[in-house]
Amino acid sequence: MYVPPLFKEDRIDVLHTAMRGAGLATLITNTAAGLIASHVPMLLNPEPAPYGTLIGHLARPNPQARGAIGEALAIFQGPEAYITPSWYATKRETGKVVPTWNYVAIHAYGSVEFFDDRERLRDVVTRLTERQETQRAEPWGVTDAPADFVDMMLKGIVGFVLPITRLEGKWKMSQNRPAEDRAGVVAGLEEDGREDVAVLIPR
Repeated sequence: MYVPPLFKEDRIDVLHTAMRGAGLATLITNTAAGLIASHVPMLLNPEPAPYGTLIGHLARPNPQARGAIGEALAIFQGPEAYITPSWYATKRETGKVVPTWNYVAIHAYGSVEFFDDRERLRDVVTRLTERQETQRAEPWGVTDAPADFVDMMLKGIVGFVLPITRLEGKWKMSQNRPAEDRAGVVAGLEEDGREDVAVLIPR
């Protein structure tokens, strides 16, 4: 990923928090059939340090689950928004502005390893479910489904772990604009109801 120094984020705790917040990620691997990408939720184990390990599962018929060659890449995306030049003070002063896009992106690299162990798979789907359900008034749990049905569903997936060997973070949040332009971006985003992006703009 191209990351100009101004947009670089390499604090592990910040990257891990954003990865957990993103939930869904894109797993990209090279296979004998070429590049394959799958969009899957992943868990993040902080061990081994410093980067941790990603954990998830794929559908068993997915050709990506039958082998990966070389390094894999998992992409997490955070808040993003279109930035109109109309928000910049510079537009009113010189007109020398263009549109852009603000976004958070994290790339995690490593070699993916697949597993079939039924109890490990049950643990993965249970933890993924709990992450989404615990805040609900009446959370659904894996044990709410009939045990034989869950066992049948587990036969249809393959688990994976991806120990992270390299982690890159890009926070492109108008850091290259003057303070007056950044203030305009914050105001514009807030007016559009995009506080999730506005809060990330440096003040």
